[in-house]
Amino acid sequence: MRTPCDEAVVRSGRAETPCGREAGPWILAATILGSSMAFIDSTVVNVALPAVQANFHATVVDVQWVVESYGLFLGALILVGGSLGDLLGRRLIFVAGVAIFAVASAACGAASNIEQLIIARSIQGLGAALLVPGSLAIISAAFDEKSRGQAIGTWSGFTAITTAIGPVLGGWLVEHASWRWVFFINIPLAVGVIAISVWRIPESRNPGAGRIDWSGALLATIGLGGLVGGFIESVNAGWRSPLVFGSLMVGFGCLVAFTVVEAKVNSPMLPLGLFESRSFSGANLLTFFLYSAIGIFFFLWPLNLIQVQGYSATGAGAAVLPFILLMFLLSRWSGGLVARYGSKAPLIIGPLIAALGFALFAVPSVGDSYWKTFFPAIIVLGFGMAVTVAPLTTVVMNSVNQDRVGAASGINNAVARVAGVLAIAVLGIVMLKAFSLRLDHNLGHSLPPNILQELQVDEIKLAGLPVPAGLSSETTAAIKESIGQAFVFGFRTIMLICASLSLASAAAAGLLVAGQKREAI
Repeated sequence: MRTPCDEAVVRSGRAETPCGREAGPWILAATILGSSMAFIDSTVVNVALPAVQANFHATVVDVQWVVESYGLFLGALILVGGSLGDLLGRRLIFVAGVAIFAVASAACGAASNIEQLIIARSIQGLGAALLVPGSLAIISAAFDEKSRGQAIGTWSGFTAITTAIGPVLGGWLVEHASWRWVFFINIPLAVGVIAISVWRIPESRNPGAGRIDWSGALLATIGLGGLVGGFIESVNAGWRSPLVFGSLMVGFGCLVAFTVVEAKVNSPMLPLGLFESRSFSGANLLTFFLYSAIGIFFFLWPLNLIQVQGYSATGAGAAVLPFILLMFLLSRWSGGLVARYGSKAPLIIGPLIAALGFALFAVPSVGDSYWKTFFPAIIVLGFGMAVTVAPLTTVVMNSVNQDRVGAASGINNAVARVAGVLAIAVLGIVMLKAFSLRLDHNLGHSLPPNILQELQVDEIKLAGLPVPAGLSSETTAAIKESIGQAFVFGFRTIMLICASLSLASAAAAGLLVAGQKREAI
């Protein structure tokens, strides 16, 4: 799903190169397709993960890296991508990002092992870090105040439609062609975007843009990479491993150094002064908690649906449609809540509703009906998020001075993406531990020691755990049932943690976000 404050990024810009009537639709077409490539990729890849795991006989750690390598570079470098566009040219950086994304997509589709796929996904994340802020900045620069509202509405509507279609189309491709086509489909889209951009989008830049904060970008990337790598690899190597311990220490040290550098450089990618606003700090704390829950949810739910519940890839993609449609259909209504009640009340109530949605996801067992179990849960979760996102954008825009809205919006976007990356790394450990404990409990007294040991070695594959060959049909069925039950137990545990994170986000809004009064820094 899109992160909060995308529209705020657009609204914060100035029309430096206003487009003519003929160019406007082409600019929107290019930015919509470009943005959609990045938005769709995160959800579609999750639907393809079970097929990727089966194809490469991968562990859950490998699957985590497929998602994390993309999110890591996107989250760490998205602010730098926006700055590069201002300095070197928004069209240039946008086209470069689309080209990198396309080449990396081709490499993902052609990967012959999981390591190649992870490397290609990292490069894909780098491309996304250039194209996502570039597409928003182009709209800001090309449309004046009178036409910008209509342009934002068109962009939001079409990206919502493509984001909704993406998981279903991706699931259909996985089911009827190959998971590789989830990546290959980006190539013709990228060619079209580049052609339109070169032909119709005027170049624009900000001559007054400051220097690029390369030291901050490097420290942020190494810091996040160290933490994520340490947490994920702890499953394989253990907490006492020098690699894991060293990775965590390097990551933590670089993030501490990052805050020191950002306080001293002239053009920081993360202006720490913005956090002097309690409302801005509260909005970002809310974002971190809530989008941590969303990140781990969308990582595990397709695995649950496909590997445990027996859904097809197409069915798993379609299962998320109610969430996306609610976010789109209710966005204007939730924006009206701010005018009537202020931002604080929706930012408390929305996460509370989302917490109920996550709690409902902890109820279904193996084989329960979608319409009686998952559908009500996804409706409640989608409604809670719809209530939250528009007021969250408003708080971020109103908590800082007008000349800093662009930076504030970009930071909130980055926080949402980083939250998902860290949640998958940390809560993935919890999921695996819960799965292992329940599976060992279920099978510990009913299988020969050698069979049990063989299963325990592969527990890191979660629901993709293969059943040892040569067993009777009754034993095989019992093991498969236990694997499914163990995954559901772990999934329930994570959903309850997600509900707790949502409650924490509501508490952050209640304690830190101001009411009707504008607080600007």
